[in-house]
Amino acid sequence: MAKRDYYEVLGVERGATEEEIKKAYRRLARKYHPDVNKSPEAEEKFKEINEAYRVLSDPELRRRYDKFGHADFEGVNGGAGGFGGFDFGDFGGFDDLFDMFFGGATGMSRRRGPQRGADLRYDLHLDFNEAVFGVEKELDITRMEVCSHCGGDGAEPGSSLTTCPDCQGTGQVRTVRRTPFGQFVNARTCPRCRGAGRWPEKTCRECGGEGRVTRRRRIKVKIPAGVDEGQRVRLAGEGEGGVNGGPPGDLYIYITVKPHELFQRRGNDVYCEVPISFVQAALGAEILVPTLDGQTKLRIPEGTQTGTSFRLRGLGVPHRFGRGDQHVRVKVVTPIKLTPRQRQLLEEFAQVDANADPRGEKEKGFFEKVRDAFESRGRSAQ
Repeated sequence: MAKRDYYEVLGVERGATEEEIKKAYRRLARKYHPDVNKSPEAEEKFKEINEAYRVLSDPELRRRYDKFGHADFEGVNGGAGGFGGFDFGDFGGFDDLFDMFFGGATGMSRRRGPQRGADLRYDLHLDFNEAVFGVEKELDITRMEVCSHCGGDGAEPGSSLTTCPDCQGTGQVRTVRRTPFGQFVNARTCPRCRGAGRWPEKTCRECGGEGRVTRRRRIKVKIPAGVDEGQRVRLAGEGEGGVNGGPPGDLYIYITVKPHELFQRRGNDVYCEVPISFVQAALGAEILVPTLDGQTKLRIPEGTQTGTSFRLRGLGVPHRFGRGDQHVRVKVVTPIKLTPRQRQLLEEFAQVDANADPRGEKEKGFFEKVRDAFESRGRSAQ
């Protein structure tokens, strides 16, 4: 069976650029890879695509193909048009090829250049008032830091860095895995030099050639006023030290706030409940109520009902534009034990108030209302 034109296989013009050829190959390989496409013809399609790309991606092979066609390429692709020793170096190894097909990470990464250090998390528990008004705390952090003895290159001072013997300075080690479709070249970060491509003649006595050491540090941090449960504070550069000269990561402080015995917080406002006597509620009074800043006076007007809420402006949680408010909810408390004199006075009050509603307006008593209701129902039945 005659071979199809390689340009036709990839769906590109003869004058296509290297980037256009690579883009076309990626698109088709993603579509026909046997692990993705389970149709019977997918395997042969995939072999044909790789054979075409093997030739057209190489400038010299492409020149020969443009001049002589298929006749000059017997055996170039292993005789079967499959993987045949094809090196996926253009895609950074098997991990990058896997990413291209499936859109995800394989967990392997190349670390040739400087790498940023990892971010750290610290869970900080604050009292209610500390979260409201802010506080300065000292944190004990254990982290990886750049070795101060060798400066992070892993070499004992005075010794030099040489080419890594395991990866020959490439920063990667490669293994070949044979499959029914051919062979894959798997590239991964060199475990000895961690992708740097260099290795010290004499390793640092402090870090053993790692370039980083574990240190315990005490860090002072200012927690701003108004932080709330679940928020976080970022300390730039206080995470773990970088690799191969990379910058350090950040430290993220996650805030947890202990509940207050009197106050509840909703956004920038605080709420509390204050008990008052029925005498204070009926006659009105001036009482002392707790606030975040201490006690303050609150005027209770005459005839206040239980559950009434009063607003104290500017006594809530500080924020960028000022402070929130405090809301005081009063609860009228009924006395449990009465003295003889108190009982006498209440009984006298009950007699005077027998036919008065709670609002102080004269109207029919309860039993009179019941009698009138039944009489009205009897008249309507007639």
